[in-house]
This record gives sequence, structure tokens and C-alpha cells, in this order.
Amino acid sequence: MSAPVAQPGEHNLAVLADQSYARHGDHPMVFFEGTWHSSTEIAERSARVAGGLRELGIEPGDRVVVLTMNTPEVFVSYRALWRVGAVVTPVIFLQTPPELRHILEDSSAKAAIVTPELLPLVRAAGDGLGLTVIVAGPTGEETDVVAYESLESADPIDIAPRGDDDLAALLYTGGTTGRAKGVMLSHRGLWESGHALHRVGESQGTTRWLLPLPLSHAYGLIVVISGLHSSRPQTSVLQRWFDAKGWLELAQEHRGESSTVVPSMLQMLLDQPYQDYDLSSLRSFGSGGAPLLPALREKAEEAFGVTILEGYGCTESSAVIAASTIEESRPGSVGKPLSHAEVIIAGPDGEPVPAGEEGEIWVRGPGVMQGYWNDPEQTAATVVDGWLHTGDIGHFDADGYLYVDDRIKDLIIRGGFNIFPRDVEDALLAHEAVTAAAVVGRPDAQRGEEVVAVVALHPGARTTSEELIAFAKTRLAAHKYPREVRILDAVPVTSVGKTDRKAVRSMVRTTEGES
Repeated sequence: MSAPVAQPGEHNLAVLADQSYARHGDHPMVFFEGTWHSSTEIAERSARVAGGLRELGIEPGDRVVVLTMNTPEVFVSYRALWRVGAVVTPVIFLQTPPELRHILEDSSAKAAIVTPELLPLVRAAGDGLGLTVIVAGPTGEETDVVAYESLESADPIDIAPRGDDDLAALLYTGGTTGRAKGVMLSHRGLWESGHALHRVGESQGTTRWLLPLPLSHAYGLIVVISGLHSSRPQTSVLQRWFDAKGWLELAQEHRGESSTVVPSMLQMLLDQPYQDYDLSSLRSFGSGGAPLLPALREKAEEAFGVTILEGYGCTESSAVIAASTIEESRPGSVGKPLSHAEVIIAGPDGEPVPAGEEGEIWVRGPGVMQGYWNDPEQTAATVVDGWLHTGDIGHFDADGYLYVDDRIKDLIIRGGFNIFPRDVEDALLAHEAVTAAAVVGRPDAQRGEEVVAVVALHPGARTTSEELIAFAKTRLAAHKYPREVRILDAVPVTSVGKTDRKAVRSMVRTTEGES
């Protein structure tokens, strides 16, 4: 493998990956399903796969979809694509054929890297698009696909020059309010965001990570990039997909020190017999992707003997805006803005509001997206004079800690009163039987919107809708408590563990009555 070479654009992510390898040398890097993969293996495979991609005709600026579960090939593919100058287009595998076809068509993807079990999905979605399909795994009798291992027989190549503002990734949002939009993230934006996150976590001295997050999501991607900045060799124990029992087994076996999670994962871990495992090596969890309810944080910290470090960001901000540290962590807060992000809480007039007052969270800095792919109108509405309007409602406290209170689009207006769903969810989750809750507004002819909740119960717990409504009444103002509560087997969540409010809204608006 050739040595790193200086390239135009000091924030080229392929250069960063080579610098990381040069700094740390050979070491165990990724453990996956019984096998260790060394840093040398990952680096050398990446350089050869990049050569194979170039032989396939992949050129700088081409979009290449990566549609796999978590496997070591994700690490290899990202590095190889950046090395050849292509734009990584990660897609979470829980897609319907129409959703995936929209992404393939909208991005004009030239190729897709997939694992065998997802080949039927890609065939259904990509029919007639002329897509080159690369299969990372056994191809069987397939003759119209490219075997990933064949790319690895190519000669290694040097890094393609890319500028700071060139695209490194095109990430499609979940499409909770419509069709998914492609978020354009530059080499510099992702480099700076990863570096800022690395600086926050460096003081912990953590070197053994458990990675259950989808690496195809912005949160997972920035965790990978952050690790490339580390001054210490990093070891990652990778899960194909999050499984709570499997996570506990891996944490015990590999003496895991930290893990990046979303709140729903914490709850699933608490629902396991975690006391049966030796988790004494754990120091912290990094929690992001969705609000972490105070009661859940308290339970998890007590159960696992850790500090939970909350963070905040969005795809449009290159994944991170603020994060907590072990030295500076406050329950309910997502920490302070990171070094690369300038944040204000904007009032209706666009001016910053004083500490303690709520407003929309605006951010600017190198991590802010270059825009939405093929959507200049939505770009202009979202990034104004360099400020990303996040759509989140939040506030600062007197010490500069940031709190995320809710989403503007999730606000319920009942009889002229503003109601934050999270306030109602917190109240319901205080009930001993409730393990998950989601609250939405349902159109109502008399009051504009009515407050409706869906909940799931702890295993073996029992309660009724009427009891939960009465419980909420004792904790919420008269205009806030839910008039309807439905008890479900599980509250709908998205592929990355966030509450799927789109699904909940559809549920409560198309059916009547209580469970």
C-alpha cells in the first residue's frame, strides 16, 4: 500500500484514514462475529477495492450507494470510495423498493454495494436504471453482478485529489414529512465534525467501543470518522444489527468501555437480565439520535454504573452540534456546542433570546450541509445566511448548556395552547407500567388538535387506558393531558430507533377507539 500523499484540500477523508493508519500501525481494529480484522487488513483492502472501483469506471464525484448491514466491508467501502474520490451514499437497509428507487434515481447512483440478502431489494428497486451492483458476499449463480472480492484483486491506487468543499457523502433523510431528501456533506464538514467529537471524547481515554449503531446513519458515520482522529488505537466490536442480549454478551467478553446508542437501545438493555453479566469495564454511553428521557437516563446510569453523555445533531449539521463530557454533564442537557459549531436560540424575529427562553435552534459552521440534492428551494428555506434552521425548539441555561425541548413540526396546538409531546411522554413514562410512549396531535373540529398517546408496557405489566389518562391528569395541566391512550405491543420506531411519529399519526388518524 502506498504511503499517504498530500492532496489539495487538507480535509480529504481518505487522507485522514491513511494518516490514522500511519499513526497507529497494525493493531486489532474490528471484531465481527467471531473474527478479528486488523487495521492493516482494513487499510490494504481499502486501497485495492478503490483500484477495483476505478477499473469499474467509478470516477471522482460519482455517487455509490452502500446498502448493507453492519459488516467490516462498510469500513473498507467508505475508505475505498473516498480514496477513488466518489461520494458515499449510505442507505439503511430497512427500505421498501419504492423508497430505495427514489434514492437511486434522485442521486443518479452509478453503483451499489450490497450484501447478498439485500440483492432482491436492489433488483426490485433498480430495475432499468443501469446500476452496477457489487455484492459483498457469496454471489451464487448470479452472473449480472460484480463480486466484491474481485475488486480486491486490483492494484492499490493513490488518493484522488478532492477539495475541502467537494462532496464526501450524500445522506438521505428518513422522509418523515415526505420523500427523503439527499443531504450534501463535504469532506471538510465531516472532517471538522469528526474532529470536534473526537476532542470531546479524547479525555476519557476510551479505546474499546461497542458499535451497535447502523454505520449507514449519520450518527454511525460520524462515530467512524471521529475514531480516525484518535491519538490512541481504537478497537470496535461491531454488531450486524442491535440485539440487546448479544450486546451484553459482547460487552462482557471484550471488556467494552463505551458504546454509542439511541435511547430505545438503553431501554431494551434494561429489559434484559443485565445483572447476570460482568459489565464492570463500562465507563459511559454516548446517547444521541433522539431525546433521552430523564427517568430512563437515571435508571440506566444506576443499572450499568456509567455516565450517560447526551449529544445532539442532525444529518444537515454533519451529525453533531453539541455533546456532553464526563467532566461537564447535566441531566436533561445535550451538553455545550462543539468547537466547530456556533449556536443560537432564535426568537420569532430571528434574534437570539436570553438564557432560559425557548426558541428555534440555529447553527452555523463548517459542518452545515451544502444543501439538499436537487432541491434549491428547500435548501434556501433551511439554510439562511449561513444559519441552519434545525426545526428544533430548545434553550440555553445560564451556564451555556443546551437543552432540546421538542420539534417545531411536532408541536400540538390544542384550543390555542402549545403542547410539547415530550412533556406528555415524560408524564406517561413516570408510570411504573409504561416502557415507551409517543404522543401526537389528531385533528379535532372543536379544538384544532387533540392530544393522543400510544404506549407500550413493560413485560408482564398491566394497566388500562383509563388508568393512564387519570395518572397523566395528576401530572399535567388540564389542557395537556391525553384524552386518548392506546396500549400497543410496541411503539413504532424508525430504523435507527427514533419514535416514528409519522406512523403514529397515521395510526391515530385512520382508526378510532382505544386499545
